[in-house]
Formats: sequence, C-alpha cells, structure tokens
Amino acid sequence: MGKLQLLCIFLISIGLSFQASPVFDCFPEPNGASQVSCEARGCTWQPDSSNKNVPWCIFKDGVGYSLDSQSGSTYTLRKNNGPKNPWGSDALEIKVTTKSIGNILNVHIGQAGRYEPPVDFPKDVASSSETLSFKTDTTNGLFSFQIVRDSSYRKLFDTSLGGLIFSDKFIQLATYLPSSNMYGWGENTHQSLKHDFSKYLTWAMFARDQPPNSGSLDTVNLYGVHPYYMIVEPDGKAHGVLIVNSNAQEVTTAPGPSIIYRTIGGNLDIYFFPGPTPEQVTQQYLKFIGTPFLPAYWALGYQLSRYGYTGLDEMKTRIQAVKDAGIPIDIGVADIDYMQRYKDFTTGDNWAGFSDYVNQMHASGMKLILIFDPAVEADYDSFQRALSANAKFIEWESSSQVQRDIQNLYPMAKDTKIMLGVVWPDKHVGFPDFLDSTGNTQKWWASEFVRYQKEIGFDGIWIDMNEPSNFGTNDAHPWYFDSDDHPNDAPLFCPTNGSNEWEMPPYKTRAVWKFGDASNNAFLASNTLCMLGVQDNGAQRFYNVKNLYGWSEAKATQQALFQSTGKRGAVVSRSTYPSSGKYAGHWLGDNTARWEDLRTSVIGAQEFNLFGIPYVGSDVCGFIGTTTEELCLRWQQMGAFHSFFRNHNTIGAPAQDPAIWPTVAAATKQANLFRYQYLPYLFSLHFTASKDGATVIRPLFFEFPTDEETYDLGYQFMWGSSILVAPVVYQNTNSVHVYLPTDVWYSLFDYKYGSLISPGFTTVSAPTTSRIPVFVRGMSIIPRQTPTITTTATRLNPFELLIAPCEMGRGKGVLYWDDGETIVNSFNTHNYHQFDFLFNTTTTGGRLTITHSRKASNINLPTLDIIEIFNFPNAPDFKSFTINNIKTNINVQTSTYSGVTKRLYIQTTGLINLTSADTIILEWSNAAKAVKVDLSNPEKLAALENNKYELF
Repeated sequence: MGKLQLLCIFLISIGLSFQASPVFDCFPEPNGASQVSCEARGCTWQPDSSNKNVPWCIFKDGVGYSLDSQSGSTYTLRKNNGPKNPWGSDALEIKVTTKSIGNILNVHIGQAGRYEPPVDFPKDVASSSETLSFKTDTTNGLFSFQIVRDSSYRKLFDTSLGGLIFSDKFIQLATYLPSSNMYGWGENTHQSLKHDFSKYLTWAMFARDQPPNSGSLDTVNLYGVHPYYMIVEPDGKAHGVLIVNSNAQEVTTAPGPSIIYRTIGGNLDIYFFPGPTPEQVTQQYLKFIGTPFLPAYWALGYQLSRYGYTGLDEMKTRIQAVKDAGIPIDIGVADIDYMQRYKDFTTGDNWAGFSDYVNQMHASGMKLILIFDPAVEADYDSFQRALSANAKFIEWESSSQVQRDIQNLYPMAKDTKIMLGVVWPDKHVGFPDFLDSTGNTQKWWASEFVRYQKEIGFDGIWIDMNEPSNFGTNDAHPWYFDSDDHPNDAPLFCPTNGSNEWEMPPYKTRAVWKFGDASNNAFLASNTLCMLGVQDNGAQRFYNVKNLYGWSEAKATQQALFQSTGKRGAVVSRSTYPSSGKYAGHWLGDNTARWEDLRTSVIGAQEFNLFGIPYVGSDVCGFIGTTTEELCLRWQQMGAFHSFFRNHNTIGAPAQDPAIWPTVAAATKQANLFRYQYLPYLFSLHFTASKDGATVIRPLFFEFPTDEETYDLGYQFMWGSSILVAPVVYQNTNSVHVYLPTDVWYSLFDYKYGSLISPGFTTVSAPTTSRIPVFVRGMSIIPRQTPTITTTATRLNPFELLIAPCEMGRGKGVLYWDDGETIVNSFNTHNYHQFDFLFNTTTTGGRLTITHSRKASNINLPTLDIIEIFNFPNAPDFKSFTINNIKTNINVQTSTYSGVTKRLYIQTTGLINLTSADTIILEWSNAAKAVKVDLSNPEKLAALENNKYELF
C-alpha cells in the first residue's frame, strides 16, 4: 500500500477533527443579536456572512465546571471562573452521580431537592451482551465525562465539547456524538427519518396544541414530549439515550456531529441503553419505561371518523356507505359533535337514538370509540360530582391570583382556587388534576365513564386537547370571539410582569420563541394554562409538570375504560410522554390533506414506535383542508399498514370516506382485505411488543443496521422483521423506487406474486388498482386468516400460514392468540395461546413443526386449513402427507403446485387441529420425478424395475 493511500485512510479515520467545533448560541431570542447586545452578555460577536446558519453571538471558551471532589460514583463539581450564564445565576455546586441498572448506565446531574418528574417507570431490565463505562476528564480544568462502549472503546457521549451550564431555570449540556445516524426526539414533524447535522437546527419540546406543518422544514414542537434518541454507530451497533426531564426543553443538532440540550428546570437524569442492535435498544428502553399496552383485537380494524357530523343520521349514512362498498370496517368514531354543546358525558339532541345504534353496531360486530376532552364545564352535574368526590383541578397558587370576574360567574367554583379556562364548551372549564396523589380525581374520572357507558355503550376512548389546550390565554381578542359557535367567554390571563419567574423565565426556549414575533409577544402559557398553577394540593408546579398532563390523563383514562367496559379496548391520546404507550396509543395530530403530510406520517409512525407507542397512525386522507381522490387513495393504501388506522377530517370540509369515490373505495377494499388477512401477524407483533418490548412498525435499519443504504429510508418500513412495505407517497406516480437490503425477498403484491425479487434498488409497478408494493423476507412464517367484513367475523375463519423460506429452505414464525378483549394484568397469568412454527425443506420433501408453547383455556381456535409456501423446489406427492406419522388426506381439487413459480398451495378443510397435540409435525414427500427411459437400454430398464423412475 502506498503512502498516499495510507494518508487517505488516516484522514478518513480522523475525519471529524478537521471540522470546525460546534459553537454555543448566546443569543437565541427571535429578535436577534447585535454586536452591542451580544457583547453586553459577555459573549463574542463573530459574524459569518458566508453561513447565516451559524450563530454569530457565541459563548466564549471555558464555560463549565471543575471537579471539586469524588466520593465513589459521586462527583462534586464547582463553577469555574469561566464565562457566566446570561439566563440566571450559576449554581456554585452540582453533583454528578452514576449507577448501573443491569446493563443500563444512569448519569444524574443536578442538586438534591430540585424537581424530579413524578413518573412511575418500572425500570425493568432487558439483557444485553454489551456494557458501558463512565469515564471522566479534567483537561484545562474543565470537568467532562464520556460514555464508552466497552467492546469497541467507542465514545457514545462525549461532553468534552464543553458548555455545561446549570442554573435554576437554565441548564445546558452538550456532547459529541459517534455518528450522524441519529433518530428520535419529539414530538416534531420530520421530513426525513434521520436527523440533519449539516447545519444548526433547534427542535423544541413542550407539549402544545400545535398541528404539524409538513409543508416546509419546521422545528416547532407539537403535542407531546420525548427526550429520547437512538444512534447507529459506524460499525452498525446501536444505543439509546433518555433524558428524564419534563420541563420545557430543546435540542440543537449541530455539526460535529453534536447536540446541545437545554431545559429550564429540574435536573438531568440520563439513561444509556447499550443495545447493541436497534431492536435490542428498543426492548431495553421499553422494559425500563414500561412496555406498550396490548390493544383489543378489534382496535386493529379500520376506523371511520370525522369532526362535523350534523348528527347521528349522517354518521350512520357514511358508515353504511363504506359497508355497502364491501370495505372491511370495525369502528365508528364520534368527535365532539355527539356531545350536548361539547360537554363531556352528555349526548346532543341531534344524536337521539345513539344508544340503539350502538347496539346495532355491536350486533354486526362493530365497535364505538368516543372522544372526551379533559376540560369540564364549571356549571353542570359532572363538575358538581367532582367537587363532591373531593376531586382536584389545576389551581391558582393563592386566592389572590384568582380571576374573580370569571370565578364569580359559577357558584360551584366561586369559593375555590380552580383555574378556569376556555375550550370547546360554551362556558368556562376546569382541568382535572390527574396527578392527585389522593386518587380522588382518578376515582371520580372513572366513575363518570362508568355512568356514561351505561347510556352509550362505547368500547374505546379517544382523549384530545390534553397538552392541556386552552383557548385565548393572554389574548384580549381570542379567535373564538369571531366564531358563531362559541360565546365570548372572558379569556384566561396569566401574570406576566417581570417579577413572575414562572410565566416569564429568563430563558423561554424555542417552544416560545418559535411562536413569537419581533417584540417577543409569546409566552409559555400561550394556548395553555398559567405556569404558576399548582397540582396535587400544591405539591407540583404546572411549570414543571405541564408536559405530563397527557401522560397522567392517559393513565387515569385507561383505568376508567377498564372499569366502565370490563374489557381492554383501547385509549388514544394526543399528548404523550415516555411510557404513555403503557396506557394509550397516539395519532399524529391535525395534519393537512397534502402529499407532504402523507410522507411525514410514514416517518411519524416509525418514530413513535421508537418512542414505545406502537399503536399509532395518522388521520388518513388528511384532517385539515380538502383532500383529492388520488391523495386519499394512496393514503388509504398506506394507512392500511399502520396499527391505528382511521380516516378522519375536519368540520366544513367535504366528506372523504373512501365510499365517496369508486376508485378509492375499490383500492381501500383491496388494501383492507390484505390488512385483515394479515391481522394475526400484526396482532402477534403487538403481543410481542407488549409482553417483551418491541417495535411493530420499524425502520429498515432496525433489521439491517450495517447497511448504510437503510439509514434514511423514511418512506419504507417494516412490519416486524418479516414484511417490508414501500407505499406510494408522491403524486402522479404509478411505480415505487424501492430498496431491498441484501437478503431473500418475495413479492407479496400483484407484481410477480410469490416470486423471488433480487435485492438492491429496483423500480416496481404500483398502479392505483393493485396493492402497494409489499415484500416478505426469507426465513419467515406469517400467520393469517381469510378476511371478511369485520375482525369479529374474520377471527372465526380458519388460520393460514404463509411460508417464505430462506436460501436453505427454512422458515420460522410465531402466533399469539387470546380472546381479543380480556384485560391483561400480567402476561404470567394472562390466558393466551402461543404457537411456534418451524419449517424445513428436506431432501425428500417438506416438514412443518408446530409447537404449542403456551395453552389457553376456553378460547376456541379455528383449524389451520391453508399453507402457502413460496419457492418450494419440487412438486409434492399429495398422497404422502402425514400429521404426526398418521396419513392425512389433502384436497387435491383446492391444492396446487406450480413448477414455474415454485409455489405450493395446500388447502384442506380442517387440515390441522392446533390443539390436538403439544407438537404437531406435518410431513410430506416429493412426487417421483418423471423421466424418459430408453427401453432398449438394459441398465435403465433395471432402474425402472427398481422404481427409480416413472414412465410418461
């Protein structure tokens, strides 16, 4: 090897050291900095007209802490003599403490007595073959630490970048990253799956009633908060990082690659998950925060919804139109239209007969999901029952802060400190305190659902507006003053004078500044309640716990669902936080009917699986605006592969259910039939995720972490490890350019169905009249059923197996099966079946082994009647089939083999009774090969006599 080659290798190996180090923005406010204002902060003015993305006002070097002492795994740090923090007095002393929880490494930075999020993570441990170490450095008197993977000595987290700041309401931590292949942080709209480190981008995290903007790059925060990310390292190993902090926060992705994380309260409680595969990282993360809930089987069915039904008759008409088109559908969803003037637990006049219709839905195998908002009007029975039950609401800290002009309007609330706001109901509302440690609020909440379920027999619950959202905060003329459907209720005003540390913290974060104008006219309380509010009888400050509101409501609502229905059903929540997946699913919010939103929804579903919320999907066809026939068709095709599958749109827009257009109806029917056929596989994926911790929809790099082509394939995704989906996401397109990683792949759609497809980049046909491109991976056994119009009916049909062998002719798979609705208190005691499948192509035929690994009582199982095998090399002798060595008859009229496609299809009514034995072995032999024989050749005649050949 020449010297030039060695030099090139050396330069590549040290690559990042030639890049300019990231800088710390000292003036992120929206009105920008000048040299005078920058230097007044003690910072450096460094304009760069060639790169306006780089901050011009930056911190001077030396920001940080020095090591004062060490005692075991606790390091005491003291503020050094470097630059000071412009947003508050630096803490003179902080502590860094480390500990291991199994193979998870925890680093806690902060001070005792400061706020810690009151979340109840189980902190269970999933095994790992890897360990991580905590290393420290005190170069130049600055304390820094590194998290190192022991097996490769790679630094996964390296704070030698500097910039550590810790004050009461401004905390900053920065680190170099080992790779730019970073995924996660949320909730934001991402136009690419992988983060971009080519420039400085600051992503806000503060729960807000903010629809996603997919039309352009927008780093604004949406409904939930997920300070969690995963990185794929240069060698394909992966790790995850969780920062347990619930204050307003933000992260800047910067060149290096590096990140700069900031929050305005609490401490930094950081957890490192070693993997080393992406799916193992997810398993470790979900065991730690809590594995996701198991949806009822029916909750995987198709849902039809809209905001703006004029009454029950319109809802019935649209659902019937979908059924008349032959489209499988399971769930009708009612938005706030069904309520009496938008009050929870009431039924509107235009919905007379709702209960009878729900009974009809149930009789036909369908279910009902109803929306409920957390805000409760302060003048009706539910509010009175709450007060009588000693339930708590978010309150003002002191009576002197109460807006008496509002409070005195409501006799029930008059003598309370309940903070009254404005949402959909006609009058002011209170917001239940789901962090109430007495449990009274949660008990009252459940009792309201129990009471209302007796009136309207709902099966699932949709919770909305739970950031929590409040209309018109600090706005003298809020939008609803101009609405014909809302009275001019006096808006909530929060004290915003300079002395109010909660409403006007020194650093507001991008969550505020992204919405501010040149005069910085925005607040943390915009669209929500006042930050100085309190919860849990004053023990919690709303400033700290606002981001937990959706999480706490979901937790209480799941229990309310269980108590009111006696079944597991499903809860879907708009606002989420780590571990929300234990209690609820999520939809991706009030999207817009645009192709860009279709694309970002494909990415969003993958991200929320990363976050531990696999029951996720988008408003199919778009919520805001008017969809088009083509967009709706393609969205229906893609949405059929998301666990939460709902068509939903806004008031005032035309109806957009698939029955509106014959072409969309036809495409949706085809897509839904495919989905319903493969629901046993999808349900088994959810079962695994809930039992063990796993993703359901996963990015391709999860399965192929060493294949760099998979690192940013945001518009493709996997169902588990076996099925790859490549939807159409661009307008006027009848093909998809798809990437198949190196492996064995078979077509599972109209194009060359059942045939081997070569790996690599390829363009495949995707007309609107066919399934979108779907591929099954070799070594897979996929359980399925013949689909019908509902999941209730489909569950009665015989089971099928699709076997897609690897190159060695093998396959494996699993089926989990329960009654579809019993509440899962513990998988150790839950009543379910587990079947493990193993297939081998033998030299003389084939063998399928079915192991009944877990048995359920009183759960009827259909028989296994159909087995479809791709790439089976030889025609079978249909007379040779045996089950546990006992001959079985195969229906040769319905069973076929093609020597051209190598597809073997076995169909026989009642073929295998899955409960007949703990181990069931189906075996068969190949048919004897037909050859021509020269009858004049004595040797061949002898072979013929020995039955080595057959004449034809």
